[in-house]
Amino acid sequence: MTRTETAGEPGEQSRPGRADDQQPSAGEETPPEYVLPLVVRVEKTAPPGRTDALETAARAVLVLLSDERAVGAGEWARAVHDWQDSRIRKVVRRARGAEWRRAAALPGITVTGREAEVRLFPPVPLDGWPKELARLQVSGTELDEPQAPAEPADGTPVLWLNPELEMSAGKAMAQVGHGAQLAWWALSAADRDAWCAAGFPLAVRTAEPSAWAASTGSGLPVVRDAGFTEIAPGSCTVVADHPALRGAALPSAR
Repeated sequence: MTRTETAGEPGEQSRPGRADDQQPSAGEETPPEYVLPLVVRVEKTAPPGRTDALETAARAVLVLLSDERAVGAGEWARAVHDWQDSRIRKVVRRARGAEWRRAAALPGITVTGREAEVRLFPPVPLDGWPKELARLQVSGTELDEPQAPAEPADGTPVLWLNPELEMSAGKAMAQVGHGAQLAWWALSAADRDAWCAAGFPLAVRTAEPSAWAASTGSGLPVVRDAGFTEIAPGSCTVVADHPALRGAALPSAR
């Protein structure tokens, strides 16, 4: 089992970097722990809906993983590698007004949903956040659901949330980001390319209680929380259900 901020099960062969149970050799310096910062825009008068924010955060993680700056000789590649070589820890903060404008001025990627805006930044050391981000609020991010989300279209990748857990919107955004990343690791290069070309369609939904146990034992990627915040260590939070991981093709983009 590999760990995120949480722990996950992406399949060791697809995971870049070192698994948690591999310790540095004698004389090897322990590398700093990295974290992936995400900032969700939450204006007082027009906050995004919860599901929209969760789906946008998950897509943002995928956009980063496929960005040319994050791979090969890209300017963010070393930070992304070092982050993926440890726990794929993510921290979600919220911003509005001038806070959002200051955050948006930093190098990063803004991904938009129906109404949600999430800005994601290259990984930073756990104790080395830019001051523009370090001052943002991290706890208590909660969002309402204007209306019940519709059933996902056939063939859409779905990140299923544990129906038995209560999580703040910020916590859930980090969890579905983990789920999207575990799915990405588990896919073949061709399936990754197809998902990227389609614009990373996905849905976030809460699983039916009767189906949750079967989902966690289905062989699909499962996110297990490390227990740093809100929920008990080892809790299963998300199952990443991508059609290609069940042997089906992703529908072509229209």
